[in-house]
Amino acid sequence: MSESKLAGQFFDAAIGLLQRVRDEESANIAAAGATIADAVAAGGRLFAFGAGHSSLAAQDVVYRAGGLALMNLLAVPGVVGVDVRPATLGSALERVNGLAGAVLDSSPARSGDVLVIISLSGRNALPVEMAMNARALGLKVIGVTSVAYAQETKSRHVSGTFLKDHCDIVLDSKIAVGDAELTHEGIEAPFAPASTVVTSALMQATVAAAAERLVERGIEPPLLRSGNVDGGHEWNGRVMSEYGDRIFFHH
Repeated sequence: MSESKLAGQFFDAAIGLLQRVRDEESANIAAAGATIADAVAAGGRLFAFGAGHSSLAAQDVVYRAGGLALMNLLAVPGVVGVDVRPATLGSALERVNGLAGAVLDSSPARSGDVLVIISLSGRNALPVEMAMNARALGLKVIGVTSVAYAQETKSRHVSGTFLKDHCDIVLDSKIAVGDAELTHEGIEAPFAPASTVVTSALMQATVAAAAERLVERGIEPPLLRSGNVDGGHEWNGRVMSEYGDRIFFHH
């Protein structure tokens, strides 16, 4: 077999979604980048949070070559990914009331910082409360979610609201409810989710927009280089030293 029809269909679906978010979310991406640049310029700190597979897009911009050194992972034990057994425990923890407040209160996050919250459905208690509590603390909140879920599902938070209702800026991933792009005769369940591809692209586009805004202001973006290229470790050492009080993953 020279080519997989379904593999090609997945690429087509993912490319179509990427084109949609590029075209339809461009203003929001620019605004999110400006918000991050404002925080960097003002001495603020940057945090990213996601639960389950949404955590992958958060991890993708933390301690990353070509990424902002100031981006810190706001980790909630047990919900970062499939690092707990049974894996269903992570999903259950997303529905626990009060967990987000406890995590934020014990984190270094403070007024003037930026928190990017990634949640595909935006319906569980954890991302909703994370956004509500973060804004109450004076943080700017950027939400990365699928607005379709808010239109087609019910919130699991006592307020009946979704992540998108508690953000300064929302980036809509356009992912359909169920997060599976393909169906096929003889296969009972839909398959081939594209949320990770699209959400990671939204995150990297936002970082690019932030770097663009910073250099327009005459500020060198605090970017990391690959440790696998000559001079990378020395470059990163200087960045870590200069911004050490705003970086929490290397202490």
